[in-house]
Amino acid sequence: MQGKISKKADVALSSLLSRQDYLVVQGNDLAKAFGNLSAFEYQVLDYCFSFITKDSKADDEYFVEAIDLIHHLGINSSGHNYERVAKAFKALNEKTALYFRIEKDGVPGILMTQLFSHIEFFADGHVGFQFSRDAAPYVFDLRKNFYSFKLRELSRVKSKYSLIMLKLIEANQMGNQTPITIKGSLNDFQGWFLGADRRWPAGRFMQKVIDVAIDELYQKLGLVFTVTTLKQKRSVVGYVIEVTKPEENKKSHQGD
Repeated sequence: MQGKISKKADVALSSLLSRQDYLVVQGNDLAKAFGNLSAFEYQVLDYCFSFITKDSKADDEYFVEAIDLIHHLGINSSGHNYERVAKAFKALNEKTALYFRIEKDGVPGILMTQLFSHIEFFADGHVGFQFSRDAAPYVFDLRKNFYSFKLRELSRVKSKYSLIMLKLIEANQMGNQTPITIKGSLNDFQGWFLGADRRWPAGRFMQKVIDVAIDELYQKLGLVFTVTTLKQKRSVVGYVIEVTKPEENKKSHQGD
């Protein structure tokens, strides 16, 4: 019977949504995904995103030399670091699953795919990669609208949590509006920073994640943060983080 099949499908769909790493609905969702990557893997991913231009097409393939990436990251060109780069690309291939909400003939569903369609890594350090056709439009949208931070600025940031905070800042920026506001439940924030499978007590999460990111981004990029902890009785249920960029801080002081 139609009704019985639909009911089972709804239950299965809800079950999948509760387990998946990140559901992408629009471009800025991609900025909040991949909390399971390490800091080094994030830096390699940012380097991949930097190849996108306004003329990029979904079937474009991009090429990079591992030595150029190594120099960009400010590490020496040892065999060990070539291996680190190779392992980072392997991790990007394995850890960047994406889930898109779809509908066909009025029936809701989920498209399960990957960020990359393929990555090639050769013994001489030559790397070729291509974003999947399903992910490419979201990658292009992310690069166009949310990457106002320059690659050289991103390369100065070492903590994984700082890099994720930068993605959240860009994902929540609306034009020239200031301050930029990031708001979410405790579970939202932990999903963005820790990935789907890890959860920490709120105090540890604030100390080891939020405070670490804020301190580094203030020291290196001059970003100023106002953090409001949302509580229900004595339990932390979420955060509102307001971020002011250096140029806005300068304008504010000039107006005093």
